[in-house]
Amino acid sequence: MLECRGLSVSYGRHRALDDVAIRIATGEIVVILGANGAGKSTLLQAIAGLVPSSDGGQILLDGKSIRQLAPHLIVEAGLALVPEGRRIFGDLTVLENLVLGAYADRARSSENDNLERVFALFPRLAERRRQVARTMSGGEQQMVAIGRAMMSAPSILMLDEPSLGLSPILCSELFKALAEVRKTGAGILLVEQNARQGLAIADRGYLLENGRIVGEGPATTLARDPAVQKAYLGGMAGDVGARPATGQAPVPADAVSRASVPVPARSGALPARAIGQLIPGSINELVQRATAIQSEHVRAIRAERSSIRPVAAVAGARGDSLQEAIARIEAAAAGARKPRPSQQSGESGESKHVKGD
Repeated sequence: MLECRGLSVSYGRHRALDDVAIRIATGEIVVILGANGAGKSTLLQAIAGLVPSSDGGQILLDGKSIRQLAPHLIVEAGLALVPEGRRIFGDLTVLENLVLGAYADRARSSENDNLERVFALFPRLAERRRQVARTMSGGEQQMVAIGRAMMSAPSILMLDEPSLGLSPILCSELFKALAEVRKTGAGILLVEQNARQGLAIADRGYLLENGRIVGEGPATTLARDPAVQKAYLGGMAGDVGARPATGQAPVPADAVSRASVPVPARSGALPARAIGQLIPGSINELVQRATAIQSEHVRAIRAERSSIRPVAAVAGARGDSLQEAIARIEAAAAGARKPRPSQQSGESGESKHVKGD
């Protein structure tokens, strides 16, 4: 189970999250609803250790604090994040991206079984496992991102706007896949722009407004709430009956065993070989390649930015403040608009000569 208590995050003087409290049990889907800027992405990033949270708050995973752990140790603890924008390694193949997700020690012993489950959920990835990831469609890249996170064998999977930019058909496929992920025993914390679809597959939901939780409840109850309908469902009652009602509460964490989740039969699209035989080199060599690609990407961005000298950079080079630099530029521009003395004298001389004629 994932639980947050009194979680607060600030960016300078701006309070992005204020005393947030949520919980997600293993085997359930919880959706976070809120307007742009409400703090949804900040919440996921704070839980994942990507942004610092204020002292006094707690982030507990299976009863143990992860608030001050480094992001890679949080993954080792059993929590994985699929960030907004996917952020896969575009120059690596589908299979290489997936294998990188199994780099965590907790996933090494089950990486082959996890790969089979990912391919069962997303058969298209099995068919295109050797395709370079950046040549795939946005929906397929999202499948890669989700599959990579699942390869770390998480007990809690967090997704930030997974349907963003996807076609309606791909959105439908994606939400069906998330419902299947629930069956593996993983809990899902979902931040989703498509409130109707999110509530349709969720067990519970939270309403986040200006960094604070202002409401929570079962997904079906939230979907029928007039205020929620007006704010997030276009003022119309949504059909949230797509998820079959079983009348049972979410399966508690201690009642779900990963060993009970069957490993799907191998299809003809996937050779019956270990991961080590499917990709060249070792996992460490693959990580080094991914690191080199990322480093080159960062160097290229920095080089591009350094070729453009913003006002602030010019001001810093001269030791001036930004306001002084702007004032100097404005003064220079005003001076350029004024006619020079030689031009004024020349024009007056010409006018006198004309009068003489």
